Amino acid sequence: MNKTWLSVVIAAGFEVGWVIGLKHAQGIWEWGATIIAIIVSFTLMILASRSLPVGTVYAVFVGLGTAGTVLAEIILFGNPAQMGKMVLIGILLLGVIGLKMLSKEKKKEAA
Repeated sequence: MNKTWLSVVIAAGFEVGWVIGLKHAQGIWEWGATIIAIIVSFTLMILASRSLPVGTVYAVFVGLGTAGTVLAEIILFGNPAQMGKMVLIGILLLGVIGLKMLSKEKKKEAA
């Protein structure tokens, strides 16, 4: 995995943080962390889209963020882990992996 794809994965991790923050934040520090997570996740995603196809970056970002948010809700907040939900998350992750495998990085143009 190259540095650009790693930034997409990290951006998705921050997406999980801010989505959970939007639901569970109560104090000023929690809201501050949520806002920082929003800024970091979108900054990393935008930077990655400069050298990877935008549609693929967005699909991978949202797919990993969705899977991560569902898993975090199950692990951290006790939501039930239903078999159907796990199968659908697996299918989503297969799609994300497929998109990553089919995408090619753009060549940097000489300045």
